[in-house]
Amino acid sequence: MQTDFSLAQLADPDIAASEKILRACVHCGFCTATCPTYVLLGDELDSPRGRIYLIKNMLEEGGPDGAKTISPETVKHIDRCLSCLGCMTTCPSGVNYMHLVDHGRRHIEAHYRRPYPERLLRRLLGLVLTRPALLRAALQGARLAKPFVALLPKRLRPLLALAPRAVPPASSMDRPQTFRAEGERRMRVALLPGCAQQVLMPEINDATIRLLTRHGCEVVVAPGSGCCGALVHHLGDEAPALALARANIAAWESLRISGGLDAIVANASGCGTMLKDYGFLLRTDPAYADAAARVAALARDITEVMAELGLRLSDPIPQLRVAYHSACSLQHGQGVDRAPRALLAAAGFAVVEVPEGHLCCGSAGTYNLLQPELAAALRARKLANIALTRADLVAAGNIGCITQLTGDAPLPVVHTVELLDWATGGPMPRGLPRELTRPAAAGGAPPAGSAATGSAQRAR
Repeated sequence: MQTDFSLAQLADPDIAASEKILRACVHCGFCTATCPTYVLLGDELDSPRGRIYLIKNMLEEGGPDGAKTISPETVKHIDRCLSCLGCMTTCPSGVNYMHLVDHGRRHIEAHYRRPYPERLLRRLLGLVLTRPALLRAALQGARLAKPFVALLPKRLRPLLALAPRAVPPASSMDRPQTFRAEGERRMRVALLPGCAQQVLMPEINDATIRLLTRHGCEVVVAPGSGCCGALVHHLGDEAPALALARANIAAWESLRISGGLDAIVANASGCGTMLKDYGFLLRTDPAYADAAARVAALARDITEVMAELGLRLSDPIPQLRVAYHSACSLQHGQGVDRAPRALLAAAGFAVVEVPEGHLCCGSAGTYNLLQPELAAALRARKLANIALTRADLVAAGNIGCITQLTGDAPLPVVHTVELLDWATGGPMPRGLPRELTRPAAAGGAPPAGSAATGSAQRAR
């Protein structure tokens, strides 16, 4: 793709990076087949290729200070992007659409004035979702307001619809502390405690810590670590996103210097994608660039770490069919696709594929709150495909996907790490019906289609 940026524009590191991305695009259109909004709407401007043109024109026409007016039409189509990154998986030219659309969002946030109700909602989401105490209070209020949802403005109704009926108590395991490895220490890892997940499903962090310590990892929840910044980053609000990133980097650098770190573990794949991009996001910050690159190199999804460690299986568990929902941020954002399936199979579950597994469920951070109609259509499509699997339950590696699917899902939806914890001696995941949890006969054959990895077989 040809570009027409001035030398003054190219002096901006963000423009220079985006110009290289734009020039890599060859207009082939392979991305349209895997773009959820294009599949739903059939509008070229709601495809990655169309949005690339919109972003190119917006950045070129903005001038050195980005001052030219941005059209509401451009904002509408860029806002409709889920950042699922399915286009990056299918792009034969290696176009880094993630960095380009992130730059487009930052540019819109800096130079476009949204209507006041929209600005207020986006600011509210960025403020509340990244702070566990505020989120907990907000969810308690939403629970009380649910009976009056019809009286609220239409824009606020999706927030109540996604709020859980009850807010679980906070877990003491999310507080800064160190969890010792059981037996010989094989790794020392930092766990990202996150933000919304520790309020909505604290059992995910609990299961992660049990699983890692059981397999010889010392797990540290570092003082000062918390929200990764992805939620506000994808809203285009870069200052708080980078502030959160710097806080995490400082916390983990202290750990690395004081006792060494083998990995920084994320169990929400959206967070993991963000951590792995810290090096790029802070590349021009002289105080943090080197440390950000080190953090990005250490960041790993929990299934990547467990694939290296191998599972030490406990007593046989029920032989269940598990539909694996591959979160977009894991399969497209991080390129982690095989490890979760292999681990579930090694644990004794029959892993079944969800049709159209490359398409997003509609969660996408705050997308289901800001674009509720499109998100609902994608959720309905995903649930229909899940129903075709005839599975007993669904496993996913991202809190956003779990929240998006749980309300209307015909099956229980749990985090992959909860099943791995259960298979290696932990408690049964919350929410599984009793009829699914009758134990398998000792020594029984694994379900058809499952195969233990070599490391898991050796651990047995």
